[in-house]
Amino acid sequence: MPARHDPKRVLLVTGLSGAGKSTALDTLEDLGWEVVDNMPLSLLNRLIATEPAAGADRERPLAIGLDSRTRGFSAERIVQAIKAMAAEADFAIETLYLDCGTPELVRRYSETRRRHPLAPDRPATDGIAEEREMMAPLKRWADHLIDTTEMDANLLKQQVRTRFGAGDEAPTLTVQSFGFARGLPRNADLVFDMRFLRNPHWERGLREKTGLDPDVAAYVAADEAYEPALTKIEELLLTLLPRYQAEGKSYVSIAFGCTGGRHRSVHVADRVARRLRAAGFSPTLDHRDLATPPRDGIERSAGAQDAGTSGQADDGFQGD
Repeated sequence: MPARHDPKRVLLVTGLSGAGKSTALDTLEDLGWEVVDNMPLSLLNRLIATEPAAGADRERPLAIGLDSRTRGFSAERIVQAIKAMAAEADFAIETLYLDCGTPELVRRYSETRRRHPLAPDRPATDGIAEEREMMAPLKRWADHLIDTTEMDANLLKQQVRTRFGAGDEAPTLTVQSFGFARGLPRNADLVFDMRFLRNPHWERGLREKTGLDPDVAAYVAADEAYEPALTKIEELLLTLLPRYQAEGKSYVSIAFGCTGGRHRSVHVADRVARRLRAAGFSPTLDHRDLATPPRDGIERSAGAQDAGTSGQADDGFQGD
C-alpha cells in the first residue's frame, strides 16, 4: 500500500446544484488550494493518498467538489467515508455545504437557461426538491454552511475567502511602463499618462539614455508638475490596493505611459514600484518598450505631442 500523503487540510465542497459550488472552488483555487471537482467517489481515498507532484507543496490544502452529478454519489456513503478518513487522518477533514432557497434556484436556472441535472425533462422545482432530499445527510453533517440565496458571486467569494483564506492574500501586482506609440498594454487595470511631463527625448545628452539613468530621472523630476502629481498618484494607489485585496481581486496591473516608453514612464514606474514596496506590497516591475530605439518620428507623431518640453531638437524641430 503506498505511503499516505497528508495535506494540511481537506475540504469537501458540496450542496445544491446552482448554489455556487463552482464559484467557491474557483475562489479556493485562487487562495492556493489544490482543487478537484466531480471526481468519482470511489477514488476519494486514492486521491488523498497520492503524493503531490515533484516540487509541489506537500501540505497544500485540498478542496474536493462533490454533488449529485458525481459518479457513484450517495450522501450517506460520503458521510461514512468522511468519518472513516477522519478516524485515521492526522489532518483536518471538513465539509462546506452550499444551500439556496428554491425560488432563487428556479430564477437562476431560468436566467441561465440550464436544465436541472436531476430533472432534464421536468420542471426545475422537481429536480431541486429531489436533490434537497438527497443531500440532507450532508447538510446535517457539514462543518460550514453558506446560504447563497441573497448573495451574488462577489459576496460568495468574500465569504469563502473569509472562512478559508489565510487573511493576507494580496493580489498579484504588476507595475509597467509603456509607450503610447506602440499601443496600450493588455489587461491594464489602471493607466496613467505621463506625457504632461517635459520630454527628455529632446535633450541631446539624454535621448539615448533611459528613465533608469540618474540624469534622465533628475530631468523628469525637475518638472514643476512632477512631485504634486506623483504624490497624488501614489496616495491613490495606496488607497485602492487594500480595497482591491478586500474585494478578492487576484491581479492588479498598473501602467504608466509616455510617448516612446523609454524615459518618463520608465522613471515613474520605477519610482512608484519602490514606493509600493516600501508600503509592504510586492510589485513586479516591467518596462515593456525600454529596449526600443529612440525615434524622432515617434515622438513627433500625431497625437503624441508633449507639453512642457524644453530646448530645441537637434534636427531643427522645436519641441515634439
